[in-house]
Amino acid sequence: MNCREVNNFTLYLSVSLPELLWMAPEHLRNYPPRQSSQAGDVYSFAIIIYEMCTRAEPYVSEIWYKSLDETLAKIKGVGTLKVRPTLREEDYFPDVVKLAKCCWHEAPPERPPFSNIRNVVKRIRFKRDAKPSQNVLDVLLNRMEQYANNLEGLVEERTQAFLEEKKRSEELLYQVLPRSVANQLRIGNPVVPESYESVTIYFSDIVGFTAISANSTPFQERPLLVVDLLNDLYSCFDSIIEHYDVYKVETIGDAYMVVSGLPERNGTEHARQIARLALNILHSLQTFVIRHQPNTPLRARIGLHSGPVCAGVVGRKMPRYCLFGDTVNTASRMESNGEQMKIHVSKATTRLLTRFNTFVIEERGEIDIK
Repeated sequence: MNCREVNNFTLYLSVSLPELLWMAPEHLRNYPPRQSSQAGDVYSFAIIIYEMCTRAEPYVSEIWYKSLDETLAKIKGVGTLKVRPTLREEDYFPDVVKLAKCCWHEAPPERPPFSNIRNVVKRIRFKRDAKPSQNVLDVLLNRMEQYANNLEGLVEERTQAFLEEKKRSEELLYQVLPRSVANQLRIGNPVVPESYESVTIYFSDIVGFTAISANSTPFQERPLLVVDLLNDLYSCFDSIIEHYDVYKVETIGDAYMVVSGLPERNGTEHARQIARLALNILHSLQTFVIRHQPNTPLRARIGLHSGPVCAGVVGRKMPRYCLFGDTVNTASRMESNGEQMKIHVSKATTRLLTRFNTFVIEERGEIDIK
């Protein structure tokens, strides 16, 4: 309920709330504002008795039930007969049903006070499952204890399910963003963009990818074949990069981009990690089989470049960890101007790799690159 004050009058915006089903009719007719009385509490107690008997919310199982607003109108008796939830003595404990009907009487003075209700409840006894008669309070307490025990197990089960779902969500987030960045976002902290003095970037794409995609028979689903090809290829690449200190930035079509040296800095190790990754991917392409064209070899161009970059999270709905700087553009040029099934390495990356003395690097000669 929202209200505002205008010229000494209070304007109310009435909103139908489910909890109004427990409100006594005399209070409901004057709602809003909310009113309270002992007779109104007795009426609400009767609705609770209905819930205890049926284990269902009031009115929703009635044949005539259509909407909350219509039900509230019938309770108030506006344009129709006043209604109460259906509670038959033959279906439940007769004494309990009689007590409920007495408590939700239309006339507030006709409803018993809680002192009388307490005495009535103490006297109600019943038999069930051939057991000796019990006081209704004892039965209710036993049921509450049983429900509490069941609830404890249910809470534990739901908690375990929640933790498993949380773990899956976190793993998915860690696949989209670097773990350190994802952890900051998960706890609500902003991710401040950072600059990195030296990282190594890997770019690759498939030679003749358009021709491979177009070379399908009329009986084949061409778009599905392209998706299957890229899915198989990237699944192969993804399984490889798990063994290296690298981060997969993105894939665009048949282009694959990976970086090492951020967000966790690793000195000059990033060059060796990317170089070993590139060699492993190149080796895997030699045995890769295209499902719908098993006789067509898959060939790729790979380019590497090292240098400074800026990195940060861009976007809110689908956040991406993006890299910016000339190093990204130069790495892309290394790939696009490289030769198929070879790793085109820039001079900056070459200087870093020669320190390890474990790579064989052949000079290609000078070429013009934008």
